[in-house]
Amino acid sequence: MTASRSRCAGLIAAGALFAFVTAAAPALAEGTSSPPPPAPSGDKKPGDSKSGKKKQKQSERQFLDGYRIAYDLIQAGKYDAGISAMHALGQDEHPDVANYIGYANRKLGHYDEAKVWYEKALAADPKHVRTWQYYGLWHLEQGNRLKAEEYLKRISELCGNTSCKEYVLLHNALDGNVIY
Repeated sequence: MTASRSRCAGLIAAGALFAFVTAAAPALAEGTSSPPPPAPSGDKKPGDSKSGKKKQKQSERQFLDGYRIAYDLIQAGKYDAGISAMHALGQDEHPDVANYIGYANRKLGHYDEAKVWYEKALAADPKHVRTWQYYGLWHLEQGNRLKAEEYLKRISELCGNTSCKEYVLLHNALDGNVIY
């Protein structure tokens, strides 16, 4: 099966589950269902600006639609399906995609795999606050409170305050006030 067919099959499978997801309970994790689209690829042909812009808009729309489906699957606790749908986007280096692949793996108890994806998200965007929060939770679950506190400080520096939701949620987890 080619990569293109595999990607299409993943999107079709994710779409089939979409009806179920729309009836799911409220989100279990903070985050966004609308990340910034991936950066445009550099494979434009000279003199093809109109069709190139149209294809870029279609590509952005496909990414956002597919991301929302994958995100909703993960939020509904359908972690394996959500991971597959995220991979089907073909944008594993996008920080939001990598972060949620890490999150879903963490929820499945695949801690080594989650770590890989959190690190991939931070390599793509070292200022990705949500990944610092989720990776802090990962460390807390691993019993490494000091590392989680270090990540809390990093979130504070990135947000410029201690009131952004990622800071508050990790802080609450460190205080034992939330289930994560």
